[in-house]
Amino acid sequence: MGNCKNFSHVPFFFLLCLLGTFFFLPTEAAVKKYQFDIQVRNVSRLCHAKPIVTVNGMFPGPTVYVREGDRVLINVTNYAQYNMSIHWHGLKQHRNGWADGPAYITQCPIKTGNSYVYDFNVTGQRGTLWWHAHISWLRATVYGAIVVMPKQGTPFPFPQPDREVNILLGEWWNNDVEEVVKQGNKLGLPPNMSDAHTINGKPGPLFPCSEKHTFAMEVEQGKTYLLRIINAALNDEFFFAIAGHNMTVVEIDAVYAKPFTTQAILIAPGQTTNVLVQATQVPSRYFMAARPFMDAPLSIDNKTAAAILQYKGIPNTVLPILPQLPAPNDTAFALSYNGKIRSLNSPRFPANVPLKVDRHLFYTIGLGMNPCPTCLNGTRLTASLNNITFVMPQTGLLQAHYFSIKGVFTTDFPDRPPTSFNYTGAPLTANLGTALGTRLSRIAFNSTVELVLQDTNLLTVESHPFHLHGYNFFVVGTGVGNFDPSKDPAKFNLVDPPERNTVGVPTGGWTAIRFRADNPGVWFMHCHLELHTSWGLKTAFVVENGKGADQSILPPPRDLPPC
Repeated sequence: MGNCKNFSHVPFFFLLCLLGTFFFLPTEAAVKKYQFDIQVRNVSRLCHAKPIVTVNGMFPGPTVYVREGDRVLINVTNYAQYNMSIHWHGLKQHRNGWADGPAYITQCPIKTGNSYVYDFNVTGQRGTLWWHAHISWLRATVYGAIVVMPKQGTPFPFPQPDREVNILLGEWWNNDVEEVVKQGNKLGLPPNMSDAHTINGKPGPLFPCSEKHTFAMEVEQGKTYLLRIINAALNDEFFFAIAGHNMTVVEIDAVYAKPFTTQAILIAPGQTTNVLVQATQVPSRYFMAARPFMDAPLSIDNKTAAAILQYKGIPNTVLPILPQLPAPNDTAFALSYNGKIRSLNSPRFPANVPLKVDRHLFYTIGLGMNPCPTCLNGTRLTASLNNITFVMPQTGLLQAHYFSIKGVFTTDFPDRPPTSFNYTGAPLTANLGTALGTRLSRIAFNSTVELVLQDTNLLTVESHPFHLHGYNFFVVGTGVGNFDPSKDPAKFNLVDPPERNTVGVPTGGWTAIRFRADNPGVWFMHCHLELHTSWGLKTAFVVENGKGADQSILPPPRDLPPC
């Protein structure tokens, strides 16, 4: 499934594909090639047509199919008027930050009319990941699934499904997203929220003009289906459920989990969840539905996206049944659901949790306000970690680190906040100014890190999904209120904690993660709510090279986009 045909107009690549077909035995790593053309296309949703940025004219974009151990070459050619970069979310990119994709962190963007080949190996990972634009808010429409199949002859550690289906949850704006963001920034306020949610790019029949924009999957009585669910939305966590059907969670963020059955799942932006669904109900039509979870006093686009699970032979005239979704502010369900997720931790798929910690980090997450004479209220809403609002550089941080370019960033990001206070007490509305800077944290190679992310009630508490590039991490603890360093670590799960690449920090609470810094490079860490990221809720780790020959950053590719 390597999409050789995408290159068939190029004789050289065609020849390579043919050679690959004859000479790659199933046991050997294959080379998978894809061509991604960034193109603007007119798309119609909710009775509105508008131009959107797409890959190969598709919305959502094409699925990348690879096998564990494969080498992947994805040639991205930019035909749009916007700068572009693409992140392969959850792929560890060992020593190869050049292929990671966040603009101005590991590369400068691909300018209009230019190309860049993302060249990477998929090592020691299998499952559902995804790709998306990593510049401005362009991932509103530029995203797609990555399906990493296990090595040949390696079965899933759960019942083999009869079929697999990708379910990508997203958002839709009737207006040009880039213009919406510009308007918000000009006013110093949050931009207008989305007009709809989508399942596989389609809002479903609960929205105007959307009967024809409804995703449907046909199932056969008695068969088992693997749904690969991805939250590609910019700013919303979702509950997702299927009327009349339970789901068995078997994988999160491309890591196998101890199976458990649930009526609904909670999935934050950036996260993936694989579930098994058995088609054992009365043959009919059933709605699959997604709507946001928000337990903070903030307004959101609270509408429900719907798709249809349809038993074979049932006519389209049968009205589908809607599932019971948890209430939009059901904190108890959210905490209970996340508490059920555990790593499989089997002999074949162990959970190698760091038991000894070399470096303890404590980061507060806060909203803030800085002066802005041209903004509506004379202030601009902002966000910070340890009271530092991250300023994006104009040179890629990885280039600056690799080539020792001075003046791009400093490595003095503080290990803890400048002042401690009652983080989740009554709302704080005074002293909301933040410090600005491109400040990173330097981490010794192969050292073990424990990072506690603490939400604060600066303006308001809120749930924040944090994504760390270049790594998976273990979620060893989480709680509501303030983290207590004298009591909470005793309750950490160091046996089978969930292993993820994106974790939700609960509203007015904390999350503790651990990882081993064995991947040298510059690795972005940010809130996956695009609103907060654009307000500065981000930082990066500079992980030093090790002493061994294979413990250093690889040299940059020749076609790395210039700044």
